[in-house]
Amino acid sequence: VQLVESGGGLVQAGGSLRLSCAVSGLVFRLLNLGWYRQAPGKQRELVASLSSIGRTYYTDSVQGRFIISRDNTEKTAYLQMDSLEPTDTAVYYCNTHPANQDYWGQGTRVTVSS
Repeated sequence: VQLVESGGGLVQAGGSLRLSCAVSGLVFRLLNLGWYRQAPGKQRELVASLSSIGRTYYTDSVQGRFIISRDNTEKTAYLQMDSLEPTDTAVYYCNTHPANQDYWGQGTRVTVSS
């Protein structure tokens, strides 16, 4: 099983990034997917999730700015991040947990400058 994130980088406040998470080794269409982030000195937090049937969740701080999506053909999850703020600076991780088995990607770093 592999989850491979990409798309992070350095962006100015107000800018946009799109993160990708390519998944292999699992039946992608059946997966519930999540994007987490961990800022320096803080605990990892759930940013957004998308169930196998299309149900979404967003933490309050990103509601209206971030959109989680998936492409079952490409076996890839996405996180479109708009109106980025310096407080969004973190390492972003993709997660799935079929049958209570936790899988994580290696993370992709997002830095938002003011």
